[in-house]
Amino acid sequence: MSGNLRPSRLSPGDVLRVGAVGLRARRARVVLSALGIAIGIATMVAVVGLSESSRADLMARLDRLGTNLLTAEAGKDPGGGDIKLPKNAVAMVERIGPVLQATASADIDARIRRSDVVPEERTAGVTAQAVRRDLLTTLGGEMSRGVWLDKASERLPTTVLGSVAAKRLGVTRVGETIMMNNTRVVVVGILKPIELVPTLDRLAMVGFPSAERYFGFDGHPTTIFERSTDASVEDVWAVLARTINPGQKGGIKVSRPSDALAAKAATDEGLTKLMLGLGAVALLVGGVGVANTMVISVLERRQEIGLRRALGATRGAIRLQFLTESLLLSALGGVTGALLGTVATYGFARFQGWTAVVPPESLAAGVAATLVIGVIAGLYPAIRASRLHPTVALNTT
Repeated sequence: MSGNLRPSRLSPGDVLRVGAVGLRARRARVVLSALGIAIGIATMVAVVGLSESSRADLMARLDRLGTNLLTAEAGKDPGGGDIKLPKNAVAMVERIGPVLQATASADIDARIRRSDVVPEERTAGVTAQAVRRDLLTTLGGEMSRGVWLDKASERLPTTVLGSVAAKRLGVTRVGETIMMNNTRVVVVGILKPIELVPTLDRLAMVGFPSAERYFGFDGHPTTIFERSTDASVEDVWAVLARTINPGQKGGIKVSRPSDALAAKAATDEGLTKLMLGLGAVALLVGGVGVANTMVISVLERRQEIGLRRALGATRGAIRLQFLTESLLLSALGGVTGALLGTVATYGFARFQGWTAVVPPESLAAGVAATLVIGVIAGLYPAIRASRLHPTVALNTT
């Protein structure tokens, strides 16, 4: 009969219960060890979640603002002089087949002050530009207060301020006046920030006819704004400069404002990779903490190991017990970290006004990473525990 005896084997449920007993007996140490894993996983989940949330918000903004806006600015001629765009540049651009809208603005020479008691040399850091009436609709801008220039106000000494310009001048409502050179100009509107063309936020804008009448504007635009169909942006890009100024197309700088937002997304992606690296370091430190906890646990529990061996537990059962403890410890930290990372992502995204996005694969990868760390961290302590001879272990004080 003795030849038919076989070592007893623990069921999966028994293995989990035995492994959990070891953790419950050392709760403070378990919490501190799991905390290292939790911090690493929370960092990685939050970084991925916030990056995806930010990117989703950026893509939504791009969809709302449109990626089909091109700007063409006058540059310098070979001699270093300023190139003057033709007065009919907008009409020429509108002849390009796929073009949907076109408008223009122009720099004008006007010193801007809050009032006539402010010395002329003390400007408010606000510049002046002449603009066409269709600028607002072409750029998709919105008014914060007041109204945009119309057919009547574009001929009068009236202005619309960008959001930053209004703050710098201390203008809070329409109807107030500012000085442009020696001309008192009435503020009829204040714009909301224009994301695609943020330079407009720092401008005081007047109509083309008003600029010609009061500020010596010669009628030549300096910047052309154009919107075309999405599918034809690249084609319009290729011909826009030579259409605006056939004789000096090399002096015309054509750009797409939405590219700046796309570049921001690329910058955010690089920062995300850096933060993921920091999260991985925290995860590695947490893994070392788990390994340290398991080694100490083996040293402290030699008598328990010896007793179990004397009662018939195999080396494999001992290895499985301590490996299970390590996995449970890592899984505790991993699940806690995933929850903390998710909560942090939703909280910060809500604070920023974003739609929170937590990719399920990031959560799965985080939990998988903790299990791998649990195996690696617990393998050596488990093997060490299984090699203890029952007699030696029982004699340990």
